[in-house]
Amino acid sequence: MNILNDLLWRYATKKFDSTEKISKEQLDTLKEAFNLTATSYGLQPIKMLVIENKELRENLVPISYGQRQVVDASHLLVICIQKDYTVKDVEAYFELVKKIRNTPDVVIDPFKKNVVSIFSNKPVEDIQQASKFQAYLALGNLLTVCAALKIDSCPMEGFIPEKLDEILNLNELNLQSVLLLPVGIRASDDPMSGQKKVRKPISESVIEL
Repeated sequence: MNILNDLLWRYATKKFDSTEKISKEQLDTLKEAFNLTATSYGLQPIKMLVIENKELRENLVPISYGQRQVVDASHLLVICIQKDYTVKDVEAYFELVKKIRNTPDVVIDPFKKNVVSIFSNKPVEDIQQASKFQAYLALGNLLTVCAALKIDSCPMEGFIPEKLDEILNLNELNLQSVLLLPVGIRASDDPMSGQKKVRKPISESVIEL
């Protein structure tokens, strides 16, 4: 029941206390949680930027439609995908599998060849779209971990990715921004703090067959 209480506690924070910071231990846990997120085939075609610099974040407010959460939060997490995820990346993943698990080639090669074939025949746009789905998996994971750690958060799609990518020079890193997640401590006068969570009855959202 504790996790359900944590999820009830969580809400999309509209106003952060700009004087408060999450701890290094909390931030390290969020980094680990992101890295442990489930992804298709385990390929991890996503990366996360952690931005603490407030001057830099001020530049992101206009392209986030004026949402002050991006700068008032303790840190801004930017979930990105690799713009160009290639067969070389797939092969690098399987090399990592061999290194960590000591899996022999005779065992790993059939699966490797199958995944390489899939990525060889997919258009770049399809690979990017599939990667974006993985970004949302990471977001959901981070929201749950934030709730468990009593870190306030606000998942955001409301920004202009192309402008953010330009400001952060993400093209040079072969990255494309997908989602923003400001994390920190809610302000005592956040109007949404303490509001009852609005959800459909479980009987309407869950179907048992």
